[in-house]
Amino acid sequence: MADDPNAANLDLDDIQSGVLRPRPSPYAATYILLRIDARGDGRELLRRLADVVTSAAAPDRPGRDTWVSVALTFEGLQALGVPQASLDSFAWEFRKGMSARASALGDVGASAPAHWEAPFGGPGVHVIVVGVAPDSASLEGAIERARAAFADLAGIVPIWRQDCHAPPDEKEPFGFKDGISHPAIEGSGIPGSNPLEAPLKAGELVLGYPDEMGGLPPAPQPEVLGLNGSYVVFRKLHQDVAAFRRYLRDNAKGADDEELLAAKMMGRWRSGAPLALCPLHDDLALGADPARNNAFLFKADDATGYKTPPGSHVRRCNPRDAEVAGVVRLHRMIRRGTVYGPPLPAGTLEDDGADRGLMFAFVGAHLKRQFEFVQSEWVNGGEFLGLQDAIDPVTGSADGTGSYTIPRRPLPRKVHGLARFVTTRGGAYGFMPGLRALRWLADLPDAPS
Repeated sequence: MADDPNAANLDLDDIQSGVLRPRPSPYAATYILLRIDARGDGRELLRRLADVVTSAAAPDRPGRDTWVSVALTFEGLQALGVPQASLDSFAWEFRKGMSARASALGDVGASAPAHWEAPFGGPGVHVIVVGVAPDSASLEGAIERARAAFADLAGIVPIWRQDCHAPPDEKEPFGFKDGISHPAIEGSGIPGSNPLEAPLKAGELVLGYPDEMGGLPPAPQPEVLGLNGSYVVFRKLHQDVAAFRRYLRDNAKGADDEELLAAKMMGRWRSGAPLALCPLHDDLALGADPARNNAFLFKADDATGYKTPPGSHVRRCNPRDAEVAGVVRLHRMIRRGTVYGPPLPAGTLEDDGADRGLMFAFVGAHLKRQFEFVQSEWVNGGEFLGLQDAIDPVTGSADGTGSYTIPRRPLPRKVHGLARFVTTRGGAYGFMPGLRALRWLADLPDAPS
């Protein structure tokens, strides 16, 4: 569907590229966390980064698929000396921080903040720098430009780095093709991956524009600080690939049934082909075709979920036009996952001790009704689907006692003893300012003594 000609005119020159642009394929990425020990150096860092960060404008420019983005945590804004009135204008969830929201997000047990990888969950995570590029050489050039912005600033301390990659087959550690679904945003000029889905109002992703409710989402003040900014969520998610493979083996009736069970849990075959379009077998050509592999809805011919189970991962995270409790479009957001760590060799059923998984990023204008709602109500709950307390069979916070139901005639199929396959290793809530806001933060006056 084309953008509405009456859509908001996005100021793409001021919006960071990392907010709107889908990532290239293939690509590499690096996440760097910084701590601000000296306020003046923190402001100088942002002044320099404003010249390094890439805007979403000029989508046809050379090197458009290589960019650097920067976000700040609430503690980072405090370290910069942002006035209290401005700090108080940020979303409550952002001010509290991810670790304080752990129980609402299902970050309990092994995923609890007490077990997170340092420095996550602590007060020293202030700035999050992300570099993305089609290949490692281009990425290193982008990261070097970012590194040069703080290399001589004694008050800026790098405290963590995670290098990531998208494999040539674009599959995440469980073996499924990833990065398929991307919503279109009105006024961005960037098409979505589902031609059957109307573009989202810009205010669902970027502050300062009308959202799906018809009003302007609450934004940080003054206007220059919030305009063209977005909230972002970063999470390091460890994937227990061996446990996932063992679960499939133990609950399937042969190798072919393992693949069917995996697809029924995910909502897609490993190739990326959706069950909605090929429910009985995988289709490699469909999975590889970006014009077709996300072009489907649920309501018209699969309301019950005989093709794509209502409780499957992809249907939970984006119910599309299915009948669920709540308005689906109010909970849409941009999700991006990037693989880290080595793959577990094919056929291996025992963990090798290597750390592998996804660095996940979520982008939106409403932390509460987008990321937190989806995580708490759709991933770790089932009432919106009429599934009582059933959780996401792939990414939910399972404890070994849950079950998963697959609609089937004449009787549904049910598998039991869902284990936790994905564990949170850390994360942070960030705010990704517009480029003018970066310069405004850099030029903050010192408070009078």
